[in-house]
Amino acid sequence: MKIFSELAIQIGEQLKNAGQTVSVAESSTGGLIAANLLSVPGASSYFVGGSVVYTLKSRRAFLNLNRDRVRQLKPLSEEMVREFALAAQSELATDWGVAELGAAGPTGSAYGHEAGISVIGIAGPVSAQTTVQTHSDNRAENMLAFTEVALKLFQSLLTESAP
Repeated sequence: MKIFSELAIQIGEQLKNAGQTVSVAESSTGGLIAANLLSVPGASSYFVGGSVVYTLKSRRAFLNLNRDRVRQLKPLSEEMVREFALAAQSELATDWGVAELGAAGPTGSAYGHEAGISVIGIAGPVSAQTTVQTHSDNRAENMLAFTEVALKLFQSLLTESAP
């Protein structure tokens, strides 16, 4: 597993300095976002928890998603991942919620998306969503690429929200 050490350290320091907390709900990254956030000594001061919401069953168990709202949204959309980030934030009462949904490969999603797509959402004092497309069916490489984008987006939002 690749740890994006510098990014994880920066995020950890920013969270500690701000006295803020984070929770994660991730799908195709399989826990890599959480693993990176937890790789920093002192992570217990800011990391509250995370879940790999890879299946509908796990999403229902770990996230209190508004089913009526989610049914109205396109799968693997920025609007959908925003709902997951908000749910992650809400479920564990954290300052930040990080969410990722995607199709790492080698095949595409059940919704018709090709492999190599992910949507990432961050909910917090400032929020953002982004779509990543690698145009690759290499599962492991895609998982790492999606994780790196999520960490970079989170770090930039932490910087933006700092007083």
